Amino acid sequence: MEKTCTEVWNNCLQIIKDNIPNQSFKTWFEPISALKLEGKVLTIQVPSLFFYEWLEEHYVGLLRKTVKKQLGEEGRLEYNIVVDNSSSTGSPYTTNMPSNGNGAEAKNQSMPIPVAINKDIKNPFIIPGLKKLNVDPQLNPNYTFDNYIEGDCNRLARSAGYAVAAKPGGTSFNPLMIYGGVGLGKTHLAQAIGNEIKRNLPDKLVIYVSCEKFCQQFVDSLKNNTINDFVNFYQAMDVIIMDDVHNFAGKEKTQDIFFHIFNHLHQSGKQIILTSDKAPRDLAGLEERLLSRFKWGLSADLQVPDLETRVAILKKKMYADGIELPGEVIEYVAHNIDNNVRELEGAMVSLLAQSTLNKKDIDLALAKQMLKNFIKNTSKEISMEYIQKLVCEYFEVPVEMVKSQTRKREIVQARQISMYLSKSHTKSSLKTIGAFFGGRDHSTVIYACQTVEDLIETDKKFKAYVNDIQKKLKMS
Repeated sequence: MEKTCTEVWNNCLQIIKDNIPNQSFKTWFEPISALKLEGKVLTIQVPSLFFYEWLEEHYVGLLRKTVKKQLGEEGRLEYNIVVDNSSSTGSPYTTNMPSNGNGAEAKNQSMPIPVAINKDIKNPFIIPGLKKLNVDPQLNPNYTFDNYIEGDCNRLARSAGYAVAAKPGGTSFNPLMIYGGVGLGKTHLAQAIGNEIKRNLPDKLVIYVSCEKFCQQFVDSLKNNTINDFVNFYQAMDVIIMDDVHNFAGKEKTQDIFFHIFNHLHQSGKQIILTSDKAPRDLAGLEERLLSRFKWGLSADLQVPDLETRVAILKKKMYADGIELPGEVIEYVAHNIDNNVRELEGAMVSLLAQSTLNKKDIDLALAKQMLKNFIKNTSKEISMEYIQKLVCEYFEVPVEMVKSQTRKREIVQARQISMYLSKSHTKSSLKTIGAFFGGRDHSTVIYACQTVEDLIETDKKFKAYVNDIQKKLKMS
């Protein structure tokens, strides 16, 4: 019986998983799906051209070995790359690429020159003397990769940014579009790329400019009749970082001038980095020809950081400022402020300021008292639904399974702890608790509570689980 493409790829994944770090596997291999198997050629679909390049550069040897192990020495791998996922038909536009087997060699294939070039011909695009200017990049030196904490929320964008910084204009993600909500680190990451480029390649002309500033400069150049100087300046840059491009909405003339600057830079192999509060397909008020160019490279989103990342961000900030805080205070702030990084850091600054002005040590009580303006619903009542959600997240089990009839050990453990905590932290009766957790009777709840209490007394690991979850409940 012949194997399907899914079976072959799943077998490959088992081998790959044993040979790379778990986080790398989650980031670079879990998003991949098997498409087809024709003879000895396995085709897999990857979410972007960036994925393809990263796999070919970092994991091509491992991929080749695993495919050959499953399909024999003649086994080959091909990629189906999602180029544009915003098609109105519902099916993404894709393109196929073979695996080169030798990493980055295929990226820089030279093209034959069709005619002989007279070396005396001057390049009309080079502006004499401008390259000698010392252009201030307008970058904040505090925005670096070193203090940009990596997490699941930003791993793709950060990896892409680092690749761009190492080889500006030389990767397929040009432009690099970084998008996400307010305070999630778009400006920090964009400027970190610029700072890294200036550190490694100091001769590169890098400029950071907000969209609003660019628009104002354009208006001033029109008033002063210096539009050519304005355009020539930006066209001479090696790297342009444009912040908040959604602010181009409704500004048709400014969009038109940026369109021409964009084209010149892109055709010259210069790097373009953009930030926005929305994905390109969701931007309103921008010309279609400009939007299509925003989609040429890689669009990477920044999401709200998870609890572990928020704790890491606060610890990094405290370490950088030379401040020590109790772990429970950091966890309290990180647990309750989950909107964005800017608000998270603002809350901590406010707490430190209050502590300094009032000459009080920072403890959990002070944190709760001083951060009422930042933290919503600090005295909210804990519900069985919230307890169930917290326990399921802790043990990484589906919420719906806790209410099912399954007797799997990890599910039973999550269910019993949820019942125990519901009895301890809510005013619900045993009958109500049993009914909530899958229609069970009160005797099941009594048994669950007794089991948990016995295990707390006899099993140190189990006791640590319960204490951790109770600690999270107190943070609520």
